[in-house]
Amino acid sequence: MAVSSSSPAIIFAVTVLMLLTVSSVKLPFHPRDLLPLLPRQLSWPLLNSLNSAVDLLPTYIGAASIKNDAVEWKGACFYENKAWLELNNKSGSEFGGGTLHIKVDKAHSWTCMDIYVFVTPYRVTWDWYFISREHTMEFSEWEGKAEYEYVKQKGVSIFLMEAGMVGTLRALWDVFPLFTNTGWGENSNIAFLEKHMGANFYARPQPWVTNITTDEIHSGDMLAISKIRGRWGGFETLEKWVSGAYAGHTAVCLRDSDGKLWVGESGNENEKGEDVIAVLPWEEWWEFEQTKDDANPHIALLPLHPDYRARFNVTAAWEYARSMDGKPYGYHNLIFSWIDTISGNYPPPLDAHLVASVMTVWSKIQPDYAANMWNEALNKRLGTEGLDLPDVLVEVEKRGSSFDELLAVPEQDEWIYSDGKSTSCIAFILEMYKEGGLFDPVSSSIQVTEFTIKDAYMLKFFENNASRLPKWCNDNDDVKLPYCQILGKYRMELPDYNTMEPYPHMNEHCPSLPPKYHRPKNC
Repeated sequence: MAVSSSSPAIIFAVTVLMLLTVSSVKLPFHPRDLLPLLPRQLSWPLLNSLNSAVDLLPTYIGAASIKNDAVEWKGACFYENKAWLELNNKSGSEFGGGTLHIKVDKAHSWTCMDIYVFVTPYRVTWDWYFISREHTMEFSEWEGKAEYEYVKQKGVSIFLMEAGMVGTLRALWDVFPLFTNTGWGENSNIAFLEKHMGANFYARPQPWVTNITTDEIHSGDMLAISKIRGRWGGFETLEKWVSGAYAGHTAVCLRDSDGKLWVGESGNENEKGEDVIAVLPWEEWWEFEQTKDDANPHIALLPLHPDYRARFNVTAAWEYARSMDGKPYGYHNLIFSWIDTISGNYPPPLDAHLVASVMTVWSKIQPDYAANMWNEALNKRLGTEGLDLPDVLVEVEKRGSSFDELLAVPEQDEWIYSDGKSTSCIAFILEMYKEGGLFDPVSSSIQVTEFTIKDAYMLKFFENNASRLPKWCNDNDDVKLPYCQILGKYRMELPDYNTMEPYPHMNEHCPSLPPKYHRPKNC
């Protein structure tokens, strides 16, 4: 049954919530705690204004260690908290265990609670606290000498779910649709990008597919792709948020010696369901994007400037593309193109501590996935081989460094992983540009695996004269973009497109914090 916006019950409820929210007196409950009890038509919009998918990310509080004084902080529910670690040997094992003491006090209401996650490189656990008193978290036995030595030196890391129980559940509800292949999922992705990046989604006039004549597409022209629904839509949304890119995938056009047009793509799904590097005929690729890609792709063609097109060594580019054809997508270095600095690439509440804890969780759940995603890359940065994540964290501490410093070490294009060279979608294209001479004369000091998609479309390699764009470019649209959108309901925007000349060690130390994603000169 629909609820009228003028319903007396709802007006009363909203009035009470507003009065209670501004009250400075400690209440037996907090308005947020009661929102789920209100009618769904009222509670969900209010919850949505208070919380978002980002609230799923816990905030690093500190580490409770035997070497330091108690860690103290203000929680989401309890305003006075402290924690300390005590080693013991209640289990009678070789290295014993420990007790983490957490004292919580001064709750802002009688119904709130705080949720915590406790992490070492070897384990992840959690608990929630509802009553003001001293609580304990028991670690009956450390996982060998390595964990024992680690907690002696570094302690147990503590993370707070800032949104509390209701906010966390609401955030889960927000994050779930990002990955669903539905209109709800698409709208959720759009809302997330509008809220957290300031992105715009202006509808284009129909038809939303351009009638392309391929004779005006050349070798080296880039394809910027943005997907906004389904599994890849959700993944790209989060990727865009942390990196500042307004596209989530890329491909590149190539013509062979017979003039046939092909598309090179890192991240094409093969018959086995694996994401690999592939070189496909244009007709096959374009047909799939129009009729079979259910992620609602939006695609823009970024033509090379005539001067760069003339410089582009197509033979060298083809040689590189063929050498990579069929190799796995570049998962090894995917996150490292985004992380360039110790703290300037993590949208709050993300930080290196949280990245380490997420890696720890995945290492326990899917060790093969973890090894593919980051273990090899971390070993490359340390100059070691075969260390798993806990061993990496211990080794970093031994060297007097930190995990955040390790993550910021620039990726090197010449690194060879267990399955060969590793290139993400954009690194594959930029390595082709590098082989083809577009980065000369600074090519030797450019590591393209450090580039995000945004870094790539900012390069001043592309057409800057609208009169030279293909005749069908932005056809039927009264807004003339500096590139050619060829598919999609919404107009694609690429801020700072075609504005930056390449320079030595480009993008190796660049911050990228939303919503402005400001970067200093020559970072």
